[in-house]
Amino acid sequence: MEMTAAIPVRKTTFSKLHEVDFNHLEFGKYVSDHMLICDFAKGEWRSPQIVPFANLSLSPTALALHYGQTVFEGMKAFTMHDGRINIFRMEKHYERFTKSLLRMCMAPVPKDIFVEGLMQLIAADKNWVPKQPGSALYIRPFMYASEARFGVKVSDEYRFIIFSGPVPGLFANPIKVKVERDYIRAARGGTGFAKCGGNYGGAFYPTQLAKQEGYDQVLWTGGDNHEYIEESGMMNAMFVINDTLVTPPLSDSILDGVTRDSLLTLARDMGYTTEERPVSIAELETAFKQKTISAAFGAGTAAVVAPIAMININGIDYRLPDYDSYSLHNRLKDRLELIRSGLAPDVHEWNCIIG
Repeated sequence: MEMTAAIPVRKTTFSKLHEVDFNHLEFGKYVSDHMLICDFAKGEWRSPQIVPFANLSLSPTALALHYGQTVFEGMKAFTMHDGRINIFRMEKHYERFTKSLLRMCMAPVPKDIFVEGLMQLIAADKNWVPKQPGSALYIRPFMYASEARFGVKVSDEYRFIIFSGPVPGLFANPIKVKVERDYIRAARGGTGFAKCGGNYGGAFYPTQLAKQEGYDQVLWTGGDNHEYIEESGMMNAMFVINDTLVTPPLSDSILDGVTRDSLLTLARDMGYTTEERPVSIAELETAFKQKTISAAFGAGTAAVVAPIAMININGIDYRLPDYDSYSLHNRLKDRLELIRSGLAPDVHEWNCIIG
């Protein structure tokens, strides 16, 4: 469909904004006043609308509840230094969302519905965008198979929703991770590159086992022989080895992280050497023993960067050097925040600014 007019907005009669303590946010606790809803049925998208945030009503036979056709995105909006609002890398998130939907045999959301709907939704809830440093408005576009039919099939009906909520920064302190060599997050030929719900549900159990051993997250390895690093928890994994920023190459078992792409681009802009190549466990062990690894961190939308203090490999805890403000991941994060806030030039045209 073509957007010929503004999306209708039905404003809430009771805002919950007064309940939010912006100085003490918790990730996932608060939800903004409104959400966008748009349905797909009979081969076409209906008109989107913005309505007060509310619970959903769906049949117990809704196909998403049984066969896993559900996909989501995670993105952020920021308050800029001049008070305007910036939705970061909306185009890149839309492209990834579409790629995930196609892998799950779900109807792609038209770009105008995604873009215009998102911009109007954030404009309606602009007072929910935090002004505190390090905080942001987390945005969750998602879609699920809504057709009420319990036979195994690709759904013919879908519901697309976007909601948001203010969140703090995550992982301010370095974390401890364990290289996982028994369980896998994703396999080649599977859905690892897609942001579908099953990828996350399947990762909970081995992560819980690692936490019981005193670690915060796992470093996933490939399912073929468990010899190569793939991701760090729910984030892309990055290492600084021999003064080079190294990260595993994208594949159908690794998520095409928007933050990953942003950090690699900024690192090159700042004159650092970057390599997208396989990183083996053996290479990490050697780098620790020879003291050629100076940093390791996860990269993702929620945390931006999650510095790693310790990596357990085959039962041995290897410690990273202490970090400071000059550490590469902190320099990259600071540069990214300057661009998002409008205090540094947006040469890559990542910002989508609304009033």
